[in-house]
Amino acid sequence: MRLKALLLMVAALLGGAMLAGPASAQIEVDINAGAVKPLPIAVPAFSGSPRGADIAQVITGNLERSGLFQPLNVTGVPDRLQDVNVQPRFPDWQATGAQALINGQVTVGPDGGLRVDFRLWDVFSQQQLLGLQFSSTPDNWRRVAHKISDAVYERLTGEKGYFDTRVAFVAESGPKMARVKRLAIMDQDGANPQFLTDGSYIVMTPRFSATSQELTYMALRPTGSSIYLLNLETGRQETVGKFPGMVFAPRFSPDGSKVAFSVEKGGNSDVYVLDLRSRQSTRITTDPAIDTSPSFSPDGSKIAFNSDRGGQAQLYVMNADGSGVRRISYGGGRYTTPVWSPRGDFIAFTKQTGGQFHIGVMRTDGSDERLLTTSYLDEGPTWAPNGRVLMYFRESSGGNPRLWTVDITGRILRPAAYQGSASDPAWSPLLD
Repeated sequence: MRLKALLLMVAALLGGAMLAGPASAQIEVDINAGAVKPLPIAVPAFSGSPRGADIAQVITGNLERSGLFQPLNVTGVPDRLQDVNVQPRFPDWQATGAQALINGQVTVGPDGGLRVDFRLWDVFSQQQLLGLQFSSTPDNWRRVAHKISDAVYERLTGEKGYFDTRVAFVAESGPKMARVKRLAIMDQDGANPQFLTDGSYIVMTPRFSATSQELTYMALRPTGSSIYLLNLETGRQETVGKFPGMVFAPRFSPDGSKVAFSVEKGGNSDVYVLDLRSRQSTRITTDPAIDTSPSFSPDGSKIAFNSDRGGQAQLYVMNADGSGVRRISYGGGRYTTPVWSPRGDFIAFTKQTGGQFHIGVMRTDGSDERLLTTSYLDEGPTWAPNGRVLMYFRESSGGNPRLWTVDITGRILRPAAYQGSASDPAWSPLLD
């Protein structure tokens, strides 16, 4: 699982005699507009190496799946873009209807290493908007493509990208009554899937640490449940300790020093926080109800959780030590699985009402509640690191669970790239 060094160099390229001088962007994608029309963009194969076509294909897929860009078919465009340091023939690209153009060049060094140069152009103003150079080991070419995607996304939307990330999830197989559930991980675009457990026991609710190098998850065996920590770099796995009753729903604090989780005993569930350095645990809720699914705020000062202390499951927020509990959801139905946005502005949740499930968001004080999805079963939201997109799992009646994504407006809703049966997704922070 060790990640190889990707970045030997990342440098901004200054406009030279053959490049257009610096200018303000003439095009942009307003992601907060009432209706977002995808921006037509051309992403031809990068020149210089067969790997250039692969890089362009990954960039194309990333931008298209975001719902904000419309990559165009550029087969047959006369301009071949052989040298990244030569201005494109803009009339050729204007004829395609593209408003933006990404062109690039891949150079293979004597040691086999890759250097990837790319430019982002405003086709109609004929201005360069961005130019970067990446150097990488050959096997990390996909990460270069993701980093280019992030740079283009940020330049054209004003928001951080989310493509150079991974997703942990529960891969499911077998019949309903004898389901095999294995911990798995993949790139956010569905590439490089790997199983991390062998399926001999059930796994649930994987969650990343802030460093992306550690996972916590629940393991359920015939002998009981345990919470595990798994280091993705070393493969080292350990339990977080012994607790009476069922333990579940673990989640790291933002600094990675603590894990919050629930312990169920005798029909009552409470939230605990474990200090990973001292291995001392503290019970922070004591209500005779079901308190579960704790999620830290980005600054670590508060915890959102769901509880049925009011008669049915609703969302609550408390201080990280358990004090100052206040209810924030008051709508009809059951609210579960709260997850604090990385930006701190929203809490995502699962809502069950009227025989259907929804993924929704609300402000941290409970205001501005919005339901983004509706289906037979939608559950388990997780935030992309930029706080603009959510991944969750959806299951139809009699069908298998699949991963889906939706943006916080609810307008961009689509299946995730991974084609297998999967549940309980967890989106990593941006990789180093």
